[in-house]
Amino acid sequence: MENTAEVIIVGAGIHGSSLAFHLAERGVPPLVLEKTFLAAGATGRSSGLVRMYYDLEPEPRMAIASLPYFRNWPERVGGECGFTRTGFIQILPRRDELRLRANVEMCQRAGIFSLVVSAADVRRLAPVFRVDDFDHAAYEPESGYADPPAAAKAFMDSARQRGARLVQDCRVTGIRVHGSRVMGVETTRGEFSAPVVVNAAGPWAPEIGRMVGLELPIKTLRHDVALFRRPPALGPVHPVVIDEPYLQYFRPETGRLMLVGLDDVNTLGESPDGPTEYVKPNYIGQAVERICRRVPVMDEGSLHSSYCGYEGNTADVRAILDQAGPDGFYLDCGFSGMGFKIAPAVGKCMSELILDGQARTVDLTPWRWDRFTPQRLAELLASKDAYENIWH
Repeated sequence: MENTAEVIIVGAGIHGSSLAFHLAERGVPPLVLEKTFLAAGATGRSSGLVRMYYDLEPEPRMAIASLPYFRNWPERVGGECGFTRTGFIQILPRRDELRLRANVEMCQRAGIFSLVVSAADVRRLAPVFRVDDFDHAAYEPESGYADPPAAAKAFMDSARQRGARLVQDCRVTGIRVHGSRVMGVETTRGEFSAPVVVNAAGPWAPEIGRMVGLELPIKTLRHDVALFRRPPALGPVHPVVIDEPYLQYFRPETGRLMLVGLDDVNTLGESPDGPTEYVKPNYIGQAVERICRRVPVMDEGSLHSSYCGYEGNTADVRAILDQAGPDGFYLDCGFSGMGFKIAPAVGKCMSELILDGQARTVDLTPWRWDRFTPQRLAELLASKDAYENIWH
C-alpha cells in the first residue's frame, strides 16, 4: 500500500468526502483514513435537511453555495445524493416574529429565495398542518432533503476516480510532528506520511486534536430520531419543517415514512462510541405527542423504527474551519448537527484554504479556531436575531 500523500484526511463522513472530492478535482488526490467505514458516524445518522434559513449571515452564504450541488448532483459530482425538493418551512412562536422577518431579509440579502408567508399560506402548502398557534412563517421553495450516506459515497467515488485513496478500518493513533510541521500519522494499519493532515473526524475530532496539543472546544451531541409510517390522509409529501413552538423538526422519508427529531432532548458529553440502535426512554412518546399536535392526522400513523447519532458540538454551535496547531494541520469539524447541508461548499472552501492559502468561494474568517481563545471569547459566533433552539 502506498503510504505517502500530499494530504491526509482523517474521517470519511460527508465533510471528509467532500474535501477529498474537491482536492482531487484540483489535481491533489488525498489519502482518506476512516476508523470504521464510509459514512459510519454522524453522516450515517444525519437527518439530511437541505435548507438555507439560518440566523447568522455567514451560514446562509455557505448554504446557498451548496444548493447548486444538490440540485445538479449527477452533473456536478456524479452519482446520486437523493435530493428531494419539498420546500422548507420555519415555524416560530408569535413572540419571535420580528426575528423571523429580520432573518428572512438577511437570507434574501445573501441571494436566497426566502420569504415570509402567512399561516393561511402554510395551510395551503400543507392542508393537514395545524396553524392556529402562529401568524407567519419563513418559507424556502427551493429547499428539501437528501440522503447523507449516498452523498458521501458519491463524493468519495468521484474523488477515487480522480486518484484519491480511501483506507477503511484504519484508526489514527497518533500524528507525527517534526519541529513545528506535520509529517504524517500513525494508525492501526501502519504509518502514513503527508505534509498536510485534516481533522474531519466529527465527534472524534477532540481525540485527534489532542494528538497535536489542541484542546478543541467540542462536546459530543447526541440526537434521537423516530421514523413513523404516514397515514394515507397525510399524502405522499409535504415541506420539510422546523417547528420551534414544539421544539421538533420533521420531513418526509422514502417508503411513506415521516422522520421526526426533537430539539430539547439532545444531550451533550456522551461517548461518541456509544450505541446508536436505541433512543432514550420516553422519546417515542414525546415524538408522537408533538408531531400529532402539528399534524393531527399522524395519530393514525405507527412507529416504524428509531435510532440515535452523535455529532461534535462547539460552544457557539458553529463549525471550526481553519489551520491550527502545527503547520499543515487543519480543522474541518464541530458542525453541531448542522453540517450536512453546507458540506459541498465547505469542502470547496477548505480545499482553497489548503491549496491557495485562502478560501474564495465563501470567506472562512467567521469559523476561525482562535475565536475560542481567552482573548477572543467575546467574538464567538452569535446573532442578534438568534432563536433559542436551532440545533440542526
